[in-house]
Amino acid sequence: MIPIAKPLIGEEEKQAVMEVLNSGILAQGPRVAAFEEAFARMTGVKYAIATSSGTTALHTALLAHGIGPGDEVITTPFTFIASANSILYAGARPVFVDIDPRTFNIDPGQIDAAITPRTRAIMPVHLFGLMVDMDPIVEIAHKRGLIIIEDACQSHGAEYKRRKAGSFGTGCFSLYPTKNMTSAEGGMITTDDAGIADRCKVIRQHGMRRQYYHDELGFNFRMTDVHAAIGLAQLNKLARFNESRIANAQYLSAHLCGVTTPLVPSDCEHVFHQYTMRVPGGRRDALLSHLKERGVGCGVYYPVPIHRQPFYVQQLGYDLHLPESEQAATEVLSLPVHPALSQNDLETIVATVNEVTGA
Repeated sequence: MIPIAKPLIGEEEKQAVMEVLNSGILAQGPRVAAFEEAFARMTGVKYAIATSSGTTALHTALLAHGIGPGDEVITTPFTFIASANSILYAGARPVFVDIDPRTFNIDPGQIDAAITPRTRAIMPVHLFGLMVDMDPIVEIAHKRGLIIIEDACQSHGAEYKRRKAGSFGTGCFSLYPTKNMTSAEGGMITTDDAGIADRCKVIRQHGMRRQYYHDELGFNFRMTDVHAAIGLAQLNKLARFNESRIANAQYLSAHLCGVTTPLVPSDCEHVFHQYTMRVPGGRRDALLSHLKERGVGCGVYYPVPIHRQPFYVQQLGYDLHLPESEQAATEVLSLPVHPALSQNDLETIVATVNEVTGA
């Protein structure tokens, strides 16, 4: 079996965890602070704030910017549901804009038409490891006085015009086991704004600036030193992991037949959290079954756009037709691209796909 994802945990991570366990300082200690500093350097920002997950990073970032009831946040419907749910957690309402069919990312050309007097922020999602076309989004945000909250949960180390994901606004990352790097579970917020960094730190720790003095309603969104120790070791390997993903993706794109391989714009570094292709002609589900029968892991990310999810339709009253997102949901299929793949694995993946699509 070739898995769709495989966390690579080595002796460095194991030793780092044991050092934390032996130290007796397990929660929100020196390893968390060191991880935050290293992650900020990698991203090219002044501050990084560790949280318990990518979802809590998004939730915290929204609250830190004062987004709440009555506000609207523009985002994409073609992503994991946590992107939109975090907006609901803050009491605001997601406003969905369709995707660019070439990249699967939000289409900046449709954002202006979605802005209303209630719009407070734009949340671009850098999906599958490819950054959104950020220049027009930055221009819109500046012109309209809007906040940018980057959902970079799938794009650790990705670049747009030589700038890292998470450096254009307030960035949010997930450190779930299947990501390009992991802390087993965790999240990270990145920002150049000292005030936002301070607000995030207060929100994640029960509203405290000093122990047992609670300035506001906060949450327990802290990261443990155990998770931070794993994250630090993984961060040191991120560039190498990403290089392997890019090389594996290049091999797949060069050898697959009868599918639409992922676009890599010339001004971006796509780090391939997922290698997501399109399978046209109604053959996606047949190929999905074929791959699984042959022991090749694969997945559909995502089979139902958020605006068509039962909760959003039945409970929140969304009634939208976003044709590019809906079409993509019927055609996308993701193949293994992780660094643990061997050359034989890559050849097997290609041969198995082409048995269905190459005729």
